[in-house]
This record gives sequence, structure tokens and C-alpha cells, in this order.
Amino acid sequence: MQNEDNLDDLIYSNKALAIYFSTEYCNVCKVLKPKVKELLENDFPNIKFVYVDIEKQKEVTGKYSIFAVPTLVFFFNGKESFRKTRNFSLSELYQAIIRPYSLMFS
Repeated sequence: MQNEDNLDDLIYSNKALAIYFSTEYCNVCKVLKPKVKELLENDFPNIKFVYVDIEKQKEVTGKYSIFAVPTLVFFFNGKESFRKTRNFSLSELYQAIIRPYSLMFS
């Protein structure tokens, strides 16, 4: 579980960070989360993965304007680079990550 200050620290202390906003009641989220983690671990090992339960962290959810789940928000060098919400494929996610990741870690 992440609080607002902890999450801000993670954003600024990691070159690349993915925040997975979800809830334990979202069945799609439960299926997608391990697949996203696997993609990041296998293809983008320098991206730190963080999970935020929107039901338990309402202030964080509001700060980052999360209106639907699952939502993945990617930060590179402390700045939001892009986000994917609800309907996205793993190949679409891969294509969105590859360019900023390659520029940062090549």
C-alpha cells in the first residue's frame, strides 16, 4: 500500500516507474496485473512496478485523476510519460513503453 508522500518519493527516486491503479473487486485487473508485471520484468527490468488499491488510497487516486480501473501510469525521470486505462493490450503497452525506455536505458 502506498501513501501520497511515499508515492511521490518513488516517482522522483526511480528513473522509470509504473503505477498500477486497481481494486480487488476488478476481475479484469486481477487477470491483467500479473501479465503486466511479467512483461515489465522480462522486457523492461529497469521499470519499478507499484500497485495502488484505489479503494484504500482515495487521496492518491484523486491526485492522479484515476477515474477507471485498471489504469497504468508511467513516469520517466519523475514526469508522467503516458497512461493506459481500461481497454489496452499487452502489445499496445509494449509499443508505448519501448521508445521512452530505449532512450533512457540504451
